[in-house]
Amino acid sequence: MLRGTVAIVGRPNVGKSTIFNRLIGQRKSIVDDTPGVTRDRIYGEVEWLTQSFRLIDTGGIQIENQDFGDEINMQVDIAIEEADVILFVTSAIEGVTSDDVAIARKLQKSKKPIVLAVNKTDNEALQMMQYDFYQLALGDPMVVSGAHGIGFGDVLDKIMDLLPEKAIEPYEGITSFCCIGRPNVGKSSLVNAILKEDRVIVSDVEGTTRDAIDTPFTYNDQEYMIIDTAGIRKRGKIYENIEKYSILRALSAIDRSNVALFLIDGEKGIRDQDKHVAGLAHEAGKGVIIVYNKWDTVEKDEKTMHKIEQKIRNEFVYLSYAPIVFVSAKTHQKVNQLIPLIDEVHDACCLRVPTNVLNDVILDAQMINPPKPHNGRQLRIYYAAQVGVEPPTIVLFVNDPELFHFSYKRYLENKLREAFMFTGTPIHIIARQRA
Repeated sequence: MLRGTVAIVGRPNVGKSTIFNRLIGQRKSIVDDTPGVTRDRIYGEVEWLTQSFRLIDTGGIQIENQDFGDEINMQVDIAIEEADVILFVTSAIEGVTSDDVAIARKLQKSKKPIVLAVNKTDNEALQMMQYDFYQLALGDPMVVSGAHGIGFGDVLDKIMDLLPEKAIEPYEGITSFCCIGRPNVGKSSLVNAILKEDRVIVSDVEGTTRDAIDTPFTYNDQEYMIIDTAGIRKRGKIYENIEKYSILRALSAIDRSNVALFLIDGEKGIRDQDKHVAGLAHEAGKGVIIVYNKWDTVEKDEKTMHKIEQKIRNEFVYLSYAPIVFVSAKTHQKVNQLIPLIDEVHDACCLRVPTNVLNDVILDAQMINPPKPHNGRQLRIYYAAQVGVEPPTIVLFVNDPELFHFSYKRYLENKLREAFMFTGTPIHIIARQRA
């Protein structure tokens, strides 16, 4: 589980992106090779000493129509708002600049934990420059070299000391779900529609919300938490127009959720940014429901729904497991279908398959369609075991993981979906060499 979020801030050309890439490169988890998932370069996960945190490179957030100083200030504002710890990067070559001082003063006012890194300390003389940075009054400067990988162990140790003790987890004992999507697709309207449904009681117990956008409620005697990513605390055209900023907001909501409702604007159709946002929930291993909103505004005949479903399946191949619901948050059309479907998807995310039954399905699948030989060698699957849920995670013990081709992995996933009710949840299948 993630311990929290760290944001990298600093002037241009101090090496923020180099440090970002260096830290992300330390991650040892399996890279998702699912076709069609669009990745965004400004965030990633860093794993250190069996724990992990999300890293944001604010230098990748471009604010159009802003002068140089305003853009730096905006990036610092985003870091302050989104991060649990801030990694402030400076340059030993240029020394302390007026911009460094201005950023330091702003960070001090935020009261957020700060790690001060002096980058580009590639020789002993430059390393001595660290002492000049004590004037920023941000604690002990830490010497690093993004180009050569120097000093990052100490930086990561300090970051881990400053991050919240408890990992970010979905709410315990209740089903939590979030509404994600690009701006103005109707996320807040859908939240309001769900909360106004009959038999829904909004909790007024103090201390039950972690954020102004997390709302507990009861439906048919079951407790839920709805998380609306539309809540941006600092309003303004700049914030509302930053595509990547809205993606950062979605990430924190997905972390706390069991299921993600991915909204598409029925008026404007599918846009490129939709693929960014949908990919977040898929990569996080969350249950996904595709909600085609503003259905009341679409001119349609008896074939329209089928055509749109086909287009969604073609554009979001990696979400082939996700059910599609056509709703209108404005008129409440079919909104009452969402809670039962959320329950169904959450149950699927938590489904555990008995080991003997799982192995029977894998064995039958191999008999129907054996793996094709590769360079004269053939994949052999000896045993299967489910090792986790949310998402269901299955380990296959094989003769050589390199022989486990993606196409055969996809075939086995389809067979598992045919055999079990894995509605709306991704399935992680991992090949490991038998000891």
